[in-house]
Amino acid sequence: MIKLLIVDDSALMRRQLSAIFQDAGDFEIRVARNGREAVEENRAFAPDVITLDINMPEMDGLTALSLLMAERPVPVVMVSSLTEKGALATLEALNLGAVDYIPKPGGTISLSIVEIETEIISKVRAAARARLKTARGLAARLRTDLTTARPAPMAESTRRPLIRRGGVRGEGVVLIGVSTGGPRTLEDILPLLPADFAWPVLVAQHMPPSFTRPFAERMNGLCALTVSEVSRPTPLEAGNIYIGKGGADMVLARRASKLTALARPENPDFLWHPSVELLGRSALEHCDPVNVIAVLLTGMGYDGAQAFTDLRQRGARTIAESEATAVVFGMPAELIERGGATLTLPAERIADQIRIWVER
Repeated sequence: MIKLLIVDDSALMRRQLSAIFQDAGDFEIRVARNGREAVEENRAFAPDVITLDINMPEMDGLTALSLLMAERPVPVVMVSSLTEKGALATLEALNLGAVDYIPKPGGTISLSIVEIETEIISKVRAAARARLKTARGLAARLRTDLTTARPAPMAESTRRPLIRRGGVRGEGVVLIGVSTGGPRTLEDILPLLPADFAWPVLVAQHMPPSFTRPFAERMNGLCALTVSEVSRPTPLEAGNIYIGKGGADMVLARRASKLTALARPENPDFLWHPSVELLGRSALEHCDPVNVIAVLLTGMGYDGAQAFTDLRQRGARTIAESEATAVVFGMPAELIERGGATLTLPAERIADQIRIWVER
């Protein structure tokens, strides 16, 4: 049984969520009405996972999350409004240590919540097994060193030889696919890329439409490279990181022979969006795989695993995030199992390896 604590100031939401998880059959459930009660129940009930509303009286969700992570760290799934304000609060919650988020239904709650019932259950089950990241680590240190945009030194005990095959020449691109746990993991990787990085970087992070622009703006403040959301045809340039727009799929195409990122309507044949698989397939079609680096990071499911495996078989270099640092070891594990990973690395070593492969 999974011990679940549901925290929400709405009695209706508490009842609806409780009913969903009771019907699922493998949850022991308690409820709390605000952040103060959540902190108390975290001590008394010792839940395996918590769903946590953001806007609550007495103590809001962000304050409660900070106290939960300081006192008894536990996987937390935020219940978030799909608005820009809700997106900013959710990104802050992910930065504080939350594992994932689920949309807070609008309108008639009893009708809206049925539409996302499967997503809620799968995310909470995954969170209960997730690896927590409670310290900001690399990204925190980098904020004081962005002027040089060089990686923070690793302790000697953690150094391992990186593969040096020499850079690959020609028009190159870095593809990154990521889902659950992605925002914090990307903060441990993208700020380590230097301002003179020679290749564009495209990131397919599973997110709803209202989240990707605030996320891109947040990352732009952390990175030496320019970070932007792809919402229109965008010719790729070195020194730029492109975030796929939520509610769409980001793919590569050629426009007047120039490699260009496009935002296309979500393809219903694929489960997750922005689709990593479609991004990888478009690279197979429009890029020389020898000039592609593909990285699959933390996340549920298998999105991108087959396309990145095909890229590797045609000459691309690929990285799977290791189980040691992945919040959810689903997507990278699929890449490894299919024989598609050139290397398996912890998150803190991925940026170094990308730089080495790209350097001429």
